[in-house]
Amino acid sequence: MGKKILIVEDESTIADIIAFNLGREGFETQTAYDGGEGLRMALEDAPDLILLDVMLPVKDGFEVCKQVRAQSDVPIIMLTAREEESDKVTGLELGADDYVTKPFSMRELIARVRANMRRTAPAQPAAAGDLRVLTGALSMSEDKSEIYKNGKPLDLSVREFDILTFLASMPDKVFSREELMEKVWGYEYYGDLRAVDVAIRRLREKLEDNPAQPQYIVTKRGMGYYLASQP
Repeated sequence: MGKKILIVEDESTIADIIAFNLGREGFETQTAYDGGEGLRMALEDAPDLILLDVMLPVKDGFEVCKQVRAQSDVPIIMLTAREEESDKVTGLELGADDYVTKPFSMRELIARVRANMRRTAPAQPAAAGDLRVLTGALSMSEDKSEIYKNGKPLDLSVREFDILTFLASMPDKVFSREELMEKVWGYEYYGDLRAVDVAIRRLREKLEDNPAQPQYIVTKRGMGYYLASQP
């Protein structure tokens, strides 16, 4: 059985087109036509990824995203017809992993779905022999695809995990936002580069003792970000 995608979209024609094309790619789909039902299905049915429209009846996409993210790290892609930069950043700050602006091609949407989907499992302690030190108090279990700080699992989203493991593969090397988009997001991305800044900020809130003075993920002014080998 293919991975399950929840489509939360109030326009039935758009929802049907998305479901049909995802089905052709081997995905299982479910559809909710308002934010209230979408929230219920997101929490009860455990989808592997959520496509979430912003403009929804009952609850808008921002509120659904906020409530889902409070309980789950399932990848969320926002679908929005809005062009305002602030709306896109709002979704990312609330915990969305990505966004697609309408109208979009199905080829683009499917590419984003694949890029944002990674098998996840509930965080759990790892055996000491399974841990590989990344830097400082951070370690990683490759078997469980989990990151630990002082031996305790961190509750990272898919995007946060991917950013951290990519930076850890080349510690002390500075990557620009454009490079992180290309290497971590995994496709040719035409979105707002502030998505990188938002993701880094969220990641720091989980990694750092003091996110305002980061020791692990460091900013090189005017250049980009790097993971310090000696925090």
